[in-house]
Amino acid sequence: MDLSDTPQEAEFRARLREWLGKALPSLPAKPSPDDWPGRRAYDLGWQRTLYDAGYGDVHWGAAPAVRMIFLEETEKAGAPYVGANFVGLLHAGPTVAAEGSDEQRARWLPPVLRGEEVWCQGFSEPDAGSDLAALRTRAWRDGDDYVVSGAKIWTSHAEVADWCELLVRTDPDAPKHRGITWLAMPMDAPGITVRPLRTLAGSNEFAEVFLDEVRVPVANRVGEENDGWRVTMVTLSFERGTAFVGEVVACRRVLGELALAARENGHWDDAVLRRRLGRLNAEFRALWRLTQWNVSEASTGVPGVGGSVFKLRYSHARQELYEAAAEVLGGAGGAALDLEQPWVLDRLSSLSYTIAAGTSQIQHSIVAERVLGLPKGR
Repeated sequence: MDLSDTPQEAEFRARLREWLGKALPSLPAKPSPDDWPGRRAYDLGWQRTLYDAGYGDVHWGAAPAVRMIFLEETEKAGAPYVGANFVGLLHAGPTVAAEGSDEQRARWLPPVLRGEEVWCQGFSEPDAGSDLAALRTRAWRDGDDYVVSGAKIWTSHAEVADWCELLVRTDPDAPKHRGITWLAMPMDAPGITVRPLRTLAGSNEFAEVFLDEVRVPVANRVGEENDGWRVTMVTLSFERGTAFVGEVVACRRVLGELALAARENGHWDDAVLRRRLGRLNAEFRALWRLTQWNVSEASTGVPGVGGSVFKLRYSHARQELYEAAAEVLGGAGGAALDLEQPWVLDRLSSLSYTIAAGTSQIQHSIVAERVLGLPKGR
């Protein structure tokens, strides 16, 4: 298979590189990690810059090869990550594009692409653990509204979001997978309380969200009532199959930097470390090819179960990458925990990857049952 750029792709790559070289030096200073209003403005500003330059819809409307080139070149150039736009751009938006009505797509998608609105994700709940379908947040019909009460946890970017992709239980008597509905909830509605959560790394991009008889228009329902689990599988397919694409590029860059640092500080003489870095190189090259497959599949519809294969392998590979970083950069025993060092924050963050977007145990079950055809456990 010829994986080199076509003439059209090479032209796009060169044009993008030239544009990045001009656009990036003019960006304002990046705000403090704790300044979420500032980070929201910064991330939305970058998305608007991309939109004005014709790159705003690259995550949805571009051909797979073009999207991969975009992610490679922006990462190599040190361009900003999607940040607060993560949920809207990478899974809520694609879900609305795939499952929403014409009116819903017209209302919600352009503001995401133009860098005007931020979405958060209201899926996980305090008492549900990894069993997402065990959610208890209730919604009942009252005329043209749903009235919602309950609580969500690990709600990404809730304190700066305009909208929330929200899962609610609309039929408590139905089997747990069949009584769920997917709603788009405006975050300025009365009855919403947001309480930020601080992570191990000291950041607060997650929050608890408490809902006290919040009214959400029935027109904001994506899909049919009680069909939300199917719509949720669409969301999770995007989240697991395509949302981490840029991070694979970043990990490949970090791996190259680690190999260079090991040569400079003498760790390269350790044959065990060299084998570890070599195996990680092979792992991330394979993940990149799987990413290309998932992005290609998403360009013609919704990613399949390959997203779970990717999520499972990537989560563990990322953790091992930053364990290797600790060995190469962390001093005696790799024990240093200087939070001023970027690799330390990334190492702490990597610990969450086997939990976020579906635990590794859940991914193992999906792969076993839906890929390998093994019987369900009892």
